[in-house]
Amino acid sequence: MERYTADQIQVVTFEEHVWARPAMYFRVARDSPELPTEILQQVVWDALHHRNCTHGQISVEIGSDLVFNVEDDQRRTADERGTPLPGFFGSLLDKERWAPAAAAVLSVRTVVEVRLDGRGFRQELAGAVTAGVWEEFATSKPSGTRTTFHLDPSYCDPDEAIAWSLLPEELHGWECDAHPSPVTFPVHDLREEVEDSAGE
Repeated sequence: MERYTADQIQVVTFEEHVWARPAMYFRVARDSPELPTEILQQVVWDALHHRNCTHGQISVEIGSDLVFNVEDDQRRTADERGTPLPGFFGSLLDKERWAPAAAAVLSVRTVVEVRLDGRGFRQELAGAVTAGVWEEFATSKPSGTRTTFHLDPSYCDPDEAIAWSLLPEELHGWECDAHPSPVTFPVHDLREEVEDSAGE
């Protein structure tokens, strides 16, 4: 039986692991044309399922072939001052939700907007690196997160694009049986608007 020593073990960061093995997070390999769609699907799954096994309200907007945002109503944990606790990479990405963090690793730009008791907090990331401290903004919505991902075109193949084809049964697992809920939510594809206007 082979024995391993400490110097044979390679420790990699979360970012390095996502970059090298995207299939462990998004079910398909880097060269798969389905990768952008799978990234969106995993972020949607994460947004829809609350930590207490209930389901939330979400909306999805597809801005272009490699740009999308997902908005949810999940409440973030706050500190004593009422501001969100730092998450992945010291950013506004919630540390209890891995899918948005993994998607950010494969993005050239990510914009996170967190609403907490009527206060808004916004921050940008370039990959997994924060582009600065978060800013506070006015909002009328009580709680939730809206995250916009600009997937890295140098990581995705040139012909890859988001193709919304998610089946309702793909949104739920066995643990959802105790908390059934509708799986319908708005998906706003801005590319369709461009195509419609171009054809008029």
